[in-house]
Amino acid sequence: MSARKNGRIVRNIAPIVASAAIISVVSNYAAEPPPGLVKKIAQRESDNARARQNYTYRQSVTVQEFDDRGLVTGEYREVRDVTFSPNRIRYEQVIEQPRNTLTRIKLTPEDFADIRNVQPFFITTEQLPLYEAKYKGEETIDGVNCFVEYLRPRQILSTQRFFEGTLWVRESDLAVIRTEGQAVPQIETLKQQNLFPHFTTIRREVDGKWLFPEETYADDTLFFRDWPQRIRIIIRYLNYKRFGAESTITFGETEPPK
Repeated sequence: MSARKNGRIVRNIAPIVASAAIISVVSNYAAEPPPGLVKKIAQRESDNARARQNYTYRQSVTVQEFDDRGLVTGEYREVRDVTFSPNRIRYEQVIEQPRNTLTRIKLTPEDFADIRNVQPFFITTEQLPLYEAKYKGEETIDGVNCFVEYLRPRQILSTQRFFEGTLWVRESDLAVIRTEGQAVPQIETLKQQNLFPHFTTIRREVDGKWLFPEETYADDTLFFRDWPQRIRIIIRYLNYKRFGAESTITFGETEPPK
């Protein structure tokens, strides 16, 4: 799923997280960012991304499609635990088998790749050379002073998925607290249109130190050649727990990979 920027309809994202839904903007569009800002953000992001690799969490995904009257006509839903096997191999355990009643759209491998990698996007030091950044100034979100950076890929590669959009970075520690944008590239050929919605991801503090994704929300109309299609996506990341030697992982009926 993707959408064209011209003529797109992006709906109210107020249900996402109440504490972050209201953005009070105190803009200061400075001509120059603080020295080395992007590299410092990427280093902080690398620390966050590495830390998250040592946490277990539950991820729920809901995708809904709507008809012309605004009624839900189909839904995809799944729940997985991202966890570890006893020998510390990271894997995903299906908790709630996927239920799919979608009829107007079809989820593609690119959609599932975006759910794993683009919606919970981290601009790490390894990722940074792939992107160009533009400083947009400063804004205040719920009383938190933030630097604002816009990112886009330097080069679009058809076999890779990228993030394009805006980061809100807490000035006090350069932690990203909010991302807003979409997955690129759009995939449009004579035989196929694979369109992707505009989304917002909110992060929350975990263990008083890390900023991890808490919820991703998208409510967008995608303009296919034959019809415009409204969709809604809600991804929640729950129950972050640091995995350690003292941890006990319960696998239920699903065996960990060998």
